[in-house]
Amino acid sequence: MTAATIPAPARHGWPATLLVMAALALTAWTAATLLPPGLWLPALWSPDLSDPGQLLFRHAFLPRLAISWLIGAALGLAGTIFQQVLRNPLAEPTTLGTSAGAGLALAMAGLYAPALLSHAREGVALAGAAIATAAVFGLAGRRLAPVTLILAGLVVSLTCGSAGALLVLLHREYMTELFVWQSGSLVQTGDATALALLPRLAVAALLAALLARPLALLELEDDGAAGLGLSPARTRLAGLAVAVGLSAAVVAAVGVIGFVGLAAPAAARLCGARTLRQRIAAAPLAGALLLWLADQLAQHAPFAGEIPTGTVTALLGAPLLLALLALLPRLRLAETGAAPAAPSRDRTRHPGLRLTLGLALLLAAAAVALLFGRGAAGWNWVSAADLPALLQLRAPRVVSALAAGAVLGMAGTLLQRMTGNPMAAPEMLGISAGASTGVVLLLLAVPGFDPGATLAAASAGALATLAVLLLIARRPSAAPERLLLAGVALATMFSGLAAVVLAGDDPRVDRLLAWMSGSTSHAGAAAAAVAALAAGLMLALAPLTARWLEILPLGAAPARALGLDPTRAWLALLPLVAVPVAAATLAIGPLSFVGLMAPHMARLAGFHRALPQLLASALAGALILLAADWLGRTLIFPWQVPAGLLAAFIGGPYLLWLLRRSR
Repeated sequence: MTAATIPAPARHGWPATLLVMAALALTAWTAATLLPPGLWLPALWSPDLSDPGQLLFRHAFLPRLAISWLIGAALGLAGTIFQQVLRNPLAEPTTLGTSAGAGLALAMAGLYAPALLSHAREGVALAGAAIATAAVFGLAGRRLAPVTLILAGLVVSLTCGSAGALLVLLHREYMTELFVWQSGSLVQTGDATALALLPRLAVAALLAALLARPLALLELEDDGAAGLGLSPARTRLAGLAVAVGLSAAVVAAVGVIGFVGLAAPAAARLCGARTLRQRIAAAPLAGALLLWLADQLAQHAPFAGEIPTGTVTALLGAPLLLALLALLPRLRLAETGAAPAAPSRDRTRHPGLRLTLGLALLLAAAAVALLFGRGAAGWNWVSAADLPALLQLRAPRVVSALAAGAVLGMAGTLLQRMTGNPMAAPEMLGISAGASTGVVLLLLAVPGFDPGATLAAASAGALATLAVLLLIARRPSAAPERLLLAGVALATMFSGLAAVVLAGDDPRVDRLLAWMSGSTSHAGAAAAAVAALAAGLMLALAPLTARWLEILPLGAAPARALGLDPTRAWLALLPLVAVPVAAATLAIGPLSFVGLMAPHMARLAGFHRALPQLLASALAGALILLAADWLGRTLIFPWQVPAGLLAAFIGGPYLLWLLRRSR
């Protein structure tokens, strides 16, 4: 029998067999560590209440095993429905923001209205999921272009994530528990969760089977489906209701589990499921298998603390998203907004004067940040007697915020002009996350926080991220939305790596968590000097690239016609972006949207030419982070909100507005 005549499932089923064998082996290993195999059946039916091993086996191990199957099946089914309804192979609860909305709603209810979680937990999750999904559709517009829809979902997810991180920081007494829950933990203490989820999954599966034929007709154009007596709008609404309800039930049960809904339908296709009915049957099985294996890997990871299963799925799912982006070259793209303007005159008649006024405003704001604040006696100006002592505390923070903001602002302008994508920024493309991952990996390898080593590690992480993005993009200005999705996938993977470290018991974790949220409270004179040096070098070198930055937004072909090799320009600009961003990330952490906001603020102020926009972006970025740092240490004194987290919380709604405006 030739390969051409072998059925698709037979050709592609062997990876599934290997995964099942691996999951069975790990499960047997886990069970054997709790209880000898000869006692497994007795412990299942009538556990000895005096034997801790049998109690753990019956009330912790078996419920966790069952919940991994049920949650995986639910996510696989939800992902299949989302992808069919939206005709988008990248759609799933995580990439659409559905899970993030449900998670944020539950976190807010748990902190401010805990009684709701006792009586209406799934209702709260469903409300949050529905609102987030509706926001994504509102941002994406009526056409629902695949990549635009996913970008809208990721923007909503980032916004919800920033709000959730702020909640975690403001409620330190619940920080560990809330962080673990938000990361997706399958730890169980009984059968209640599994028994509650089982009928919901059964009802959803029945509804999906009943909707299979109408959903299959959506593969036709809307006119063709309507000609067969189908209402496309009602069918999509029904399918979305089932998928959103399943996603909310999953988040209410175990928190956010990412990428299983993306991987399971793809695995079903690889195993030969071609029709929608086949995928509805196969994807839940694939999802159950994938989450089962991921949870077993999480339990056997060589770390002191247990890694949330959602972290493992993020680590495995982000590379899958990258692979799908590479394997789906014909995925229809849609512009997220107009590309940066072609070379034109600035609307400002006197850009130099406006930049000078902006610099004066920045210096005045810096003076206020240094000399005015809130203390035990309330709001006051610093007295001459207290000035030397307070300057030692405040000056490094102010300098770090100014320098980091200027670097991120200029880096955002560089990236937007390099890629032709107005949504590009160090935070959105994963460059800041790559820099932070370099620091996290260094933390695993060596003790302490050596300034030189951390700067080198952060620079290496940022450069590696940019290099991967360059390989994915293949050429500048080609498929900018695909590049942005790749950057978000890398950022997700890096966040998973950081979560692995945070799950441990390293004594440096508290400081690392504060740094990752953008706190400048630990900034010293050395860190401030490094950040200032990076900003100074970038200010000195970036203007030399002004001609390149005027030409690159035109596209690859016009750039070559004007004598510029886009690839060489990219390679030359890589270190100019990576090294300063690494220094800025060390100063302020990876969590902020300054690199996205500052270039648009400069453009809205009328600066469209490359050099004036670079300088205006530096001023805007510095002012944003300076204001965020000052507000963070004064709003809820004596407690502090990290500047990077506050900037990200403010930047999330700005991101939503920007995507809506550029639709």
